Amino acid sequence: MNARETVLGRVRDALALAPRPAVTVPRDYRRGRELPDADRLALLVDRLVDYKARVRTCTVAETSATLADVLTDLGARRVGVPSGLDRAWLAAWTGELVEDHSDAPAPSLAELDAVVTASAVTCAETGTIFLDGSPDQGRRALTLVPDVHVCVVDLSQVTTGIPEALERLTPERPTTLVSGPSATSDIELERVEGVHGPRTLVVVIRTDH
Repeated sequence: MNARETVLGRVRDALALAPRPAVTVPRDYRRGRELPDADRLALLVDRLVDYKARVRTCTVAETSATLADVLTDLGARRVGVPSGLDRAWLAAWTGELVEDHSDAPAPSLAELDAVVTASAVTCAETGTIFLDGSPDQGRRALTLVPDVHVCVVDLSQVTTGIPEALERLTPERPTTLVSGPSATSDIELERVEGVHGPRTLVVVIRTDH
């Protein structure tokens, strides 16, 4: 038995001996809030811009042209995509598409100029995008290693608050929360971007889906 197994064994023994009193989780926080589409959109855009994300809006029919414009403006040539992403979204773009797969080494993702994904749910109040690892969103590394993340959000998936967003998620799925580009502050409180993820976040909001 190695040290890890010894430690885990002791934890299991301690849990088996410890009393397990019933716990009531309070659920008195605000739930079920709704806003009209226009208000939800305005609130989300305000939060995203405040977080220094770039925002574009379009219709479903304009998805391909909008993504092509975004990627061209970014100067992207090699773009990574998850296996389940709708390729019609990128039909108007003429660069190289690289489909990600689970056995591709994570460091190789740094060679991509950008990555394009869909999203699971988005919270307008906090400007938070939820990714749940679905085929159109890919593995977590795909959205953390490249320096640019272009994320497509449908307005129909945008909730007012966090409780409403969580109700739409599947708890068993790996969830990544994105609130603007990756950023932190150094010891002198100077903002440093791109430390823990993409330096640039572009959110394309489809307003009629």
